[in-house]
Amino acid sequence: MEFTVKSGNPEKQRTACLVLGVYESRRLTPAAEQFDSVCGGTLSNVLRRGDLEGKPGQSLLLFNVPEALCERVLLVGCGREREVDDRRFRQILAHAVAALNETGATEAMVYLTDLAVKGRDLHWKIRQIVEIAEEAQYRFDELKSKKDAPRRPLRKIIINISGRKELPDSEQAIREGAAIAAGMKLTKDLGNMPPNLCTPTWLAEQAQGLAGEFPALQVRILEEAEMEQMGMHALLAVSRGSAQPAKLIRLDYRQGPAAQKPYVLAGKGVTFDTGGISLKPGEAMDEMKYDMCGAASVLGTLRACAELQLPLNVTGLIAAVENMPGGRATRPGDIVTSLSGQTVEILNTDAEGRLILCDTLTYAERDEPAAVIDIATLTGACIIALGRHPHGLFSNHPPLTHALQGAAHTASDRVWELPLWEDYQEGLDSNFADMANIASHRDGGAIIAACFLSRFTKKFHWAHLDIAGTAWKTGKAKGATGRPVPLLTQYLLDRAAEVSREEGRIEK
Repeated sequence: MEFTVKSGNPEKQRTACLVLGVYESRRLTPAAEQFDSVCGGTLSNVLRRGDLEGKPGQSLLLFNVPEALCERVLLVGCGREREVDDRRFRQILAHAVAALNETGATEAMVYLTDLAVKGRDLHWKIRQIVEIAEEAQYRFDELKSKKDAPRRPLRKIIINISGRKELPDSEQAIREGAAIAAGMKLTKDLGNMPPNLCTPTWLAEQAQGLAGEFPALQVRILEEAEMEQMGMHALLAVSRGSAQPAKLIRLDYRQGPAAQKPYVLAGKGVTFDTGGISLKPGEAMDEMKYDMCGAASVLGTLRACAELQLPLNVTGLIAAVENMPGGRATRPGDIVTSLSGQTVEILNTDAEGRLILCDTLTYAERDEPAAVIDIATLTGACIIALGRHPHGLFSNHPPLTHALQGAAHTASDRVWELPLWEDYQEGLDSNFADMANIASHRDGGAIIAACFLSRFTKKFHWAHLDIAGTAWKTGKAKGATGRPVPLLTQYLLDRAAEVSREEGRIEK
């Protein structure tokens, strides 16, 4: 979809559809009031008749409004003015785009930037319009014999701004929103792909394709023989039962200063998780194709980073495996030596994400990273603790925690910090190895898993995002969400802004 910004009075816009807001109790937003005063009070008359209350989820399409140059006017309910926060604004946008798609208009001019959203500026609102509009248009119908596309899909959205002085920042907001939306689409496409097609080898091919699309990305694929030689026995223990070979996918983006340490994103890429010998229950096992959404989000974030040409050095590491039972599969009770040299007693083969990540995190040490963030659908316990709204956040470095919390707020892609206290570490004690991969009790499962990973992150600043509850939706709306691409991209945008400020100080 094409997005542009434009200033001007609503009644003077020659567009297929003009989108205006109505607050609850039939009160017009500022842009709608201006339009109404010029067009003979048409909107006020419609509201007085009770055709629209202005409640969230309501909309009304008008044709042939007197004195207006637009073909249609779409009135969108915005609820109570004082209650328009981040969540409500995003709901209003999603409903507006859905209603627009039903009008048959191929373009629209949106005057919803005049809504007052608590603590949010125009830049944020424009970026949300772009992201929500693209998300509302998303379809995964690649494998359907008949595509279910709108008859006349919306192709262009023009976003209103008050004046030309806002143009540069508004256009940057569109660029950011479009890059994040494209990264989310890639992440969703990868996550929604069925596991008979999305194998570790296929995932490596997608990384190579992304590097082919963006010359700033360089890719390297480590095969099982090389990982065996290096000593990545924890990672390889997971793939032993599968006919699909494991891959360690490395993507390098080097557009920052030569001396700048890279930011590393490490994604869990279990393309299907049966649990291995510790077999999962059959119910909803089809959703275990989403166990590679951490890996998908790394690819989506690097795509956004490359599209925005951020002046940073970023490395993406993806541990791609399939976890299957079989004659060669790892057994509960097996002990393996990780790349770090630490030994692990595998008490449960369904706690496999931490095994592939621990070797990946140790591998990340060689880059002397500025920070490492791992992203993983790691534990059902995180869903029990936090539900499906925020990502679980763990970190060994408070400034990194604060940076991610700030990025989450800016991006409206929420996180919630959970503790990594030493009190939890004793749960991983083993009689026979340096540690077990699970605790002997179920308490604090998400924290125990993060504590396991923390033992492999002593030499760098590290954060862990448990996205088990946020990477996909279940039920009727089942599908990958594309999160946490907005959070991770915003984190990198913030780091790029720091680089720019530093360069500015040096020049002065």
